[in-house]
Amino acid sequence: MSDDDKSKLSRPRPVRESISEMTEIVLPNDANPLNALLGGRLMHWIDLAGAMAAHRHSRAYVVTASIDHLDFLVPVRVGDFVILRSSVNRVFHTSMEVGVKVWVENYRSEESRHVSSAYLTFVAVDIAGNRLPVVPIIPETEDEKRRYEGAARRREIRRAETARRKRC
Repeated sequence: MSDDDKSKLSRPRPVRESISEMTEIVLPNDANPLNALLGGRLMHWIDLAGAMAAHRHSRAYVVTASIDHLDFLVPVRVGDFVILRSSVNRVFHTSMEVGVKVWVENYRSEESRHVSSAYLTFVAVDIAGNRLPVVPIIPETEDEKRRYEGAARRREIRRAETARRKRC
């Protein structure tokens, strides 16, 4: 790898370079007996979508460290499309907060509805599982700046909750 290539890898990157989108169609094996998407399957897809954004930003292997609160707002049925959009909200040192927003699209009725949103924390690691530093993220839009600031507040809440659990 040339020095120029190494320099490009160590420069801060804009949020837009981490943006990822994946689409899944809900099949019968993804659903419960009521033909509704299994919550665990949606959580799996959220984890994958988040990991894609974290990989894109860090250019490294990443592991899931945590996922914040998750609500399922509307049912998703067999045959629906599930669209998952993700991006890195903020980088700390070796960790990144990634936001994932999930939509259901019924292509027959042309209806799209918000299903869920989640914040996940990923840690960049090498092949041996050692933590790696991650280059900073550059929020450019007002929405990206809002999510960037919100990530710092959520991190403090997560840290306080972790400390509380350790005391119990």
